[in-house]
Amino acid sequence: MHTEHARIHIDTDVCISAGQCALAAPGVFTQDDDGFSTLLPGREDGAGDPMVREAARACPVGAITVSGPDR
Repeated sequence: MHTEHARIHIDTDVCISAGQCALAAPGVFTQDDDGFSTLLPGREDGAGDPMVREAARACPVGAITVSGPDR
């Protein structure tokens, strides 16, 4: 069992508020009042959600990077 989690970074200078991350992994991502991607409180490490990497791939401008363990 892995105790390490992924590390998620959202480049807010690149984010265009498409919302694809929040659709792909709603348990990890949300959008702030201006529509920009942000992480839900306590979900900064992805919380083991298998859709985190899919959410990063779904970002049309590549604003999200995920590093660390796959699962």
